[in-house]
Amino acid sequence: MQQTEKIFLAKSEVKAQDLEHRRKINFNISQYDHAFQKGRKQFSDMDTARERAKNVKWRATENLDKYLEEFERIFTSHGGQVIWAENTEQAQEEILKICKAKNARTIVKSKSMVTEEIHLNDFLKENNIESIETDLGEYIQQLDGEPPYHIVTPAMHKSKEDIAQLFHEKLQVESGMTPEQLTLVTRNKLRQKFQEAEIGITGANFILADIGGIAITENEGNARLSTTFPKTHIAITGIEKVLPSVNDLGLFWPLLATYGTGQNLTVYNTIFTGPRKEAEIDGPEEMYVILLDNGRTNILANEAVRESLYCIRCGACLNACPVYKNIGGHTYDTTYTGPIGSVITPHMRGMKEYKHLSYASSLCGACTAACPVKIDIHELLLENRHESVESHFTSKSEKMAWYLWKRASLSRKMMDLANGNTKNKVINKMFGKAWGERRNLPDFAPKSFNQLWKERRG
Repeated sequence: MQQTEKIFLAKSEVKAQDLEHRRKINFNISQYDHAFQKGRKQFSDMDTARERAKNVKWRATENLDKYLEEFERIFTSHGGQVIWAENTEQAQEEILKICKAKNARTIVKSKSMVTEEIHLNDFLKENNIESIETDLGEYIQQLDGEPPYHIVTPAMHKSKEDIAQLFHEKLQVESGMTPEQLTLVTRNKLRQKFQEAEIGITGANFILADIGGIAITENEGNARLSTTFPKTHIAITGIEKVLPSVNDLGLFWPLLATYGTGQNLTVYNTIFTGPRKEAEIDGPEEMYVILLDNGRTNILANEAVRESLYCIRCGACLNACPVYKNIGGHTYDTTYTGPIGSVITPHMRGMKEYKHLSYASSLCGACTAACPVKIDIHELLLENRHESVESHFTSKSEKMAWYLWKRASLSRKMMDLANGNTKNKVINKMFGKAWGERRNLPDFAPKSFNQLWKERRG
């Protein structure tokens, strides 16, 4: 068993029994569910919208090289610069080069899962560069020294009382503040940072090939401030975020808003096509877009799981997943958590080390039903399991156990060979420690149905 799997199982055991955690997460997800039911009413035919979105992402993914090159050609013609990064180390080094060239000591950063993926804040801190999260949820997590708990709502596992106590301890403000007061404290802290920062860093929700732009959607305005005050804007994004045309936003912006937060449309939706032009009064003097691979081409090359690249990072599958609701986001110990994270992480970071994530699922299909671009997530989890077995990443003892189970299940004589007491002893021996401490193990009848049928019916 890999060390990552041992840690995952140990954390899962603890978190699954944490009733206070379950109360908080279930409350917050119930709020999302209520908002989603209202937001989805803007679509007269949700199924058709999802099908259209899947078709657009299919076309973009099947022609990814063409669209990325088209984006680069047009974006650079606007005065922007495109950097291709194969892995985490290359992305980090490219950002550091820009920081050194600008003598940057302070960076403001809007919400970006890709920057979490490459551990950018820690890397910049090692190089004596201050990187401040400006999204409220991310700011809370940064104060607490924790990674995001959720793809969309980073501090979903915290109550307002938890956050008030955190601010009291870390920022020395009075205890028991209301959410409104806490927001004002954050605003006052960040306004000065926006003005001081030499560089602003963002992600990108979508890459728009036909106009050479990136689209960013947000609710707080922090991304706009991060790209307006600093003289340099760096956007880092995964290569899979491509949409063929700016016209596709008419579908994807409402779809992302509804499935992400239950809104008709997020508050701020911005398209960046390069640095500030001569006639423009605000915006950065220089703009870079870093296109990150970091294992994504492994998924692209694998036709069986390629459609996982369609993901628009709305987080809906996490909110629907019964496993996620019980073990929480931090248990996965990966950037991308929940069902979609369990699909893509083994291909991005290694199947041998992360195959266990694909088994952390009930295969109920709720994730697939919740996906706005109709990714067959539960089928892809099964594909990952199949691939791990075919790659011989399972232990000899596990293989032998399944072999014996299969032989016994296919043989009526073997099934009837042991009586109920013997079966109970075997099950208790095999699963008593893992399942018996908190659950009732099955109690086998003294005789099987087959035996009773023969006795009674001859």
